[in-house]
Amino acid sequence: MQAVLAADNTLGEGIVWCDRAQALYWTDIHASVLWRHTPSSGETKQWRLPERLASFALCEADGWLLLALASRLAFFRLADGALHTLCDVEPALPTRCNDGACDRQGRFVFGTLHEPADGGPKQAIGGFWRLNADLTLEKLPLEGVAISNSLAFSPDGGTMYYCDSLARTIRCCSYGDTLGPSRLFADLRGSAGEPDGSAVDAEGGLWNAQWGLGRVVRYRADGSMDRILPLPASQPTRPAFGGATLDTLYVTSARDGLDADALARQPQAGALFAARADARGLHEPRFAGTPPGGAP
Repeated sequence: MQAVLAADNTLGEGIVWCDRAQALYWTDIHASVLWRHTPSSGETKQWRLPERLASFALCEADGWLLLALASRLAFFRLADGALHTLCDVEPALPTRCNDGACDRQGRFVFGTLHEPADGGPKQAIGGFWRLNADLTLEKLPLEGVAISNSLAFSPDGGTMYYCDSLARTIRCCSYGDTLGPSRLFADLRGSAGEPDGSAVDAEGGLWNAQWGLGRVVRYRADGSMDRILPLPASQPTRPAFGGATLDTLYVTSARDGLDADALARQPQAGALFAARADARGLHEPRFAGTPPGGAP
């Protein structure tokens, strides 16, 4: 993979391709900055936010995003930066929002991440949640999570993928209004890396960014490993298919936690990367709920 933008993100994450704008959106979580990059023109824009932005979704309503900020969900209007808070998330717990993605029905599914006040080890006290189109929030009946990641959905919407990065396994379950039993999908426990964000291609393959291993791995729908794309950065965070025909794989990355020696060895850490994927993606689902004053 090649760096296409030297973003120098501390923790680049949450990348999605907007087919309407023909542009990429992603977040640098620790910088509380939303990024947009238009590959055809090279134009890049940033929005500074009042708190860390963990993940987000495109909306059916033009000009709006649904944000999973550290402490809350909110609609965000791109034109003027207007922010409309919907609800707090896990206010009684030392957690923040983390990975999220829209399902094929236009509902936003996301998880949380434990941030222990004493800086100690993370515990699986967070959860997975779903914001419905009517703006009701429900907790999904899944096991507790320390670092939620890898949220993605099969092409038919009938399977949900997710993980706790600290457990070093990707899991899946049948998905709809109700969820089926969780089962193991991919196992990284024999490696030094962790599963991070994922994207699904049109054939049902799951592409997973693997933190600490400097690679994106494609898994077939049966969980077997199909191919590996190496990056010149050890901490890739999330892939997304983009471009006019959805055949370019873009990947965000992070500099977070790398010391001076590590950064000297991988000066492109924190960049936006891209490669031809020999696969085609799917159009990014959009959140179906209506923002204030916005019409789908």
